[in-house]
Amino acid sequence: MIIDQAQPYKDKIIELLAAEKLPIADLPETLDNFIVAIQDGTVIGVGGVEVYGDYGLLRSLAVQPEKRGLGIAGKLLTRLDTMCKLKGLTELYLLTETAPAYFERKSYLKITRDDVPAEVRASSEFSHVCPVSAIVMKKTLK
Repeated sequence: MIIDQAQPYKDKIIELLAAEKLPIADLPETLDNFIVAIQDGTVIGVGGVEVYGDYGLLRSLAVQPEKRGLGIAGKLLTRLDTMCKLKGLTELYLLTETAPAYFERKSYLKITRDDVPAEVRASSEFSHVCPVSAIVMKKTLK
């Protein structure tokens, strides 16, 4: 498995995200802060970060169902954390409906929407794409 920049694989990323019922309508035109996991020429995982000042919004983390449990999401998260630190981001936020326990194991804490900086709350994910029932989580980058 290799981890690569996402842009050349945008069509395959959209297919994977749609299959996992994750938002695709508001994907950025250029996927500069997105990465993919590739195995045998196939996109098996994806993850990305939207940058808002000093903060990041983790989104679109997905792994093909038959490839789960192999540490792929963890490798993507580690690479995204490193990228965010290099960009000088101080905190990462996310919304999840299905994986709060997974993200808690990765040092994310449950918070309320009111605890999220205004810049991140103004994103399409927070403002209208993800339901208000989604769990909000935060990780402080050291």
